[in-house]
Amino acid sequence: MRVAFVSFETASHRDTETNHRFQTALELLASHGHDVHCYCAKFWAGETSTLEQDGITYHGVVTGLEARRSFLVRLPFVLAAAAPDIVHTRAQPSAAVLAASWGATLARAPLVVEWYGDGGIDNDRWIQLAAKRGARLVTPSELVATWVRERGADGELIETIPNPVDLERIQDVPPGEQVDVIYARRLDEAANLESLLLALAELRDRDWQTTVIGDGPERAMYERLASDLRIDDRISFAGDCSLEERIAAYRGAHVFAQTAEHCVFPTEMLWALASGCVGIVEYHVDSSAHELVEGWDRGFRTTSEAELADAILAAGDLEHRTFDDRFADYDRSAVAEAYLEQYRTLEEAYGLL
Repeated sequence: MRVAFVSFETASHRDTETNHRFQTALELLASHGHDVHCYCAKFWAGETSTLEQDGITYHGVVTGLEARRSFLVRLPFVLAAAAPDIVHTRAQPSAAVLAASWGATLARAPLVVEWYGDGGIDNDRWIQLAAKRGARLVTPSELVATWVRERGADGELIETIPNPVDLERIQDVPPGEQVDVIYARRLDEAANLESLLLALAELRDRDWQTTVIGDGPERAMYERLASDLRIDDRISFAGDCSLEERIAAYRGAHVFAQTAEHCVFPTEMLWALASGCVGIVEYHVDSSAHELVEGWDRGFRTTSEAELADAILAAGDLEHRTFDDRFADYDRSAVAEAYLEQYRTLEEAYGLL
């Protein structure tokens, strides 16, 4: 299958959550033997307009991120000439959705629009126009699906496809040191680590150890808070860690606590749950993390520090695990198949099969 991905900005331009999500989709399709092309602003040196990398062909429609208008003008004609089976575009910038829609029409190919929403989704006229484009709209969670419907999208066209994890890779990493509670996220203004620290302070008369993975501008503040609460001797701030180091830590931990105020998909929590952790989520209106633990006997949803502390105690009665096959539907192969199933359905509907 020949798939034309449209992403004005890529993970090679900026390492953001949204860019990484879209890059993962490219890599999943390429790893399954499909003919994957990405139409973007050029990010590589040299005169050549294309770059072959890891089974993906990148096409520099324009040079540099300053040429957005030229990208929008050229894109429809470039897509028409490429004759793809599927056009798959990200939703930002919203004007690119309209250009990709025109290009898909010229190419007589179905259009898939990927909505992620890291940082939220605006509700201006361009967003509303973009929300009405696409034969299929893909979101990472029900939270983002709700946002897209509120911008005018047809809910019948929305499919939720999660971020993937690699279950084989998890099983290949030996468990690390055993700790009771682990937290992992960039320590910025939305991390809300204070909720966990306050809950742990309520349990200071209990025997527990906690690891905090991640770095960021608020790390020093959180370290001071742990000291002020007189629990800093039982909390290890590990800083940034590689994926292998994080998996080992998750396989050694008993509980993963998710308290961030904004999260369109809790990828790090998913790695931890698949690594055997019990999941405790503090509910926030702009976070989808609770969706992973709803209806699960090893998951807790809380709304306050007191409830979070009670959940940590209750989790202590559950067995320690180093792997959980309940999350097989989130494996890379399963997520790739979810994308392919949407493509095949659209090809059939368009009479392309």
